[in-house]
Amino acid sequence: MRSLMVLPLLALAACQVSKDDANDTITAEFNGDVAENGVADISNAAENIAEDITNDVKDTANKVENKADELQDGNKAN
Repeated sequence: MRSLMVLPLLALAACQVSKDDANDTITAEFNGDVAENGVADISNAAENIAEDITNDVKDTANKVENKADELQDGNKAN
């Protein structure tokens, strides 16, 4: 969700503005490569974050399962 908030900034960063004092003109160009690279970076970051969250959830589930097994084994001993 936060990635979507960055998209307008990427579009702005992809704009290249130049001023020609001799002709008293300003030129604004959109560089699609810069925008594409920015989107790819955000996509990669989001993928890495999702992978980290998945790993954390798996680790926590394993810890809970191990604790439940320990508690169950302790109740069998009594």
